[in-house]
Amino acid sequence: MPEVIFPGPEGRLEGRYHPQKDRDAPIAIVLHPHPQFGGTMNNRVVYNLHYAFYEMGFSVLRFNFRGVGRSQGEYDQGVGELSDAASALDYLQTQNSNSKHCWVAGFSFGAWIGMQLLMRRPEITGFVSVSPLAGMYDFSFLAPCPSSGLILNGAADRVAPPADTHGLVGKLKEQKGITITHEEIAGAGHFFEDPYMDPMIDTVKGYVTRRLTETSR
Repeated sequence: MPEVIFPGPEGRLEGRYHPQKDRDAPIAIVLHPHPQFGGTMNNRVVYNLHYAFYEMGFSVLRFNFRGVGRSQGEYDQGVGELSDAASALDYLQTQNSNSKHCWVAGFSFGAWIGMQLLMRRPEITGFVSVSPLAGMYDFSFLAPCPSSGLILNGAADRVAPPADTHGLVGKLKEQKGITITHEEIAGAGHFFEDPYMDPMIDTVKGYVTRRLTETSR
């Protein structure tokens, strides 16, 4: 797998980048869970999301936030991590200047960062938020949410209770001009341990493929 090092706000950031041969391929970045609770770009959910996007024809980048792995800097309460994500997107765009579609996917803490990035980067055309920590973090900045996307959670999630996710989805669905799709995987916990990983990834693939088909008509 191609390792990449690219400049971030606090020094270098370590990533894994899978380009497509097609110069016009859509692009996606995948954001990992909380750095202080063992979250890295090699988390199983992040790894599987990365390959799901690659298999759908995306050029994909996942990376370690500051202070994780070989990425320089220290944990910064989400503020610096948002800047890291912006730098990652900058890097991905310089490698793919012809791309028409840009997606962001995040898991847990990464979903919160991804939704903030969505607010700052109008070129992002779609998002996937897996197990968002809707009760732990404030998502009120999504006013309005600028893009349609998929929010996905496990029905047996004890880290991010489903009721909190339902509340977030309910607020977003009241907004006009976007479509929020919500899927809940019965029996799955926060980390989608087997046998729930495959159904989650299949749900993501089905949603993203449908969106790409709609935009190409």
